[in-house]
Amino acid sequence: MKKLNKTTLFLILTFVISFSAAGIFRLSGGQYQKPGGMILSVCYMFIPMISVLIVEKLIHKENIRSELHVSFKINPWFFVAWFITPVISFGAFGISLLFADVTYSPDMAGIIARFESMLNPEQIEKIKDSLETLPVHPVWLALGEGLIAGITINAVAGFGEELGWRGFLLKQFENMSFFKASIIIGFIWGIWHAPIILMGHNYPQHPQIGVLMMTTWCILLTPLFVYITIRSRSVIAAAITHGTLNATAGIAIMLIAGGNDLTVGVTGLAGFLSLIIILTVLFIYDTLISRKNIMTNKISHSFNLSTETK
Repeated sequence: MKKLNKTTLFLILTFVISFSAAGIFRLSGGQYQKPGGMILSVCYMFIPMISVLIVEKLIHKENIRSELHVSFKINPWFFVAWFITPVISFGAFGISLLFADVTYSPDMAGIIARFESMLNPEQIEKIKDSLETLPVHPVWLALGEGLIAGITINAVAGFGEELGWRGFLLKQFENMSFFKASIIIGFIWGIWHAPIILMGHNYPQHPQIGVLMMTTWCILLTPLFVYITIRSRSVIAAAITHGTLNATAGIAIMLIAGGNDLTVGVTGLAGFLSLIIILTVLFIYDTLISRKNIMTNKISHSFNLSTETK
């Protein structure tokens, strides 16, 4: 019953604070596509961590670092955590090209067109001029900058969420099977995004349908995050995955024209399919190559398996 109470309290705090912050922002006239929206989105990411600190440290006096696997002990899975999300982004780019209304756009005309509603003609021309003077194609610069941001500032913001989702909740659901825990955590994670999705985050063209899309995407994404957390035995690795995903997601739409926010990009249908392919490969690796069977066991047992040698 203690765990149920802790979980319930965490969820109440997280959703009340998050939805209230988004509501106050909206009612005060805030526009998500403006700088204030960026500030809101960054602050929003730290709310799950704040809730964990209140529940675990202030109320229950728990040792967060050991209980929630906050470890900086580097192992090979940290590198998987760092590089796996660019693979998803490039995969989404490739899959997008299979869609009838999407074309390859190496001059980045497609992504420039996406900014036309937010920038004036002079700003658009400056962007085009700057792209022509770059020594390498912008997609490679985006990859390099994204990988750096993914293990630095973006990882810090990612930790704000991951301490709650793959730290606290994973601990509370440790007696569940891998996929049951992943589905529940993913659903909670997705619904938590609802206020900012409705304001235009990720799906500005389809904000209402975007809530369903985001929830589905979070459910698909959570098994990867959970697997990395278990194999690395660290929520820090999950924070790196989260941070790098946010920093490199734009790669998926940099070289295409056409489509919309429901079909292209890492949070669109192309991203869903790319992620499903990654999860399928990971499942084959886990069951046939690694033979640890992390994905077919309870979370608590999986953490024990992750410490064993092959």
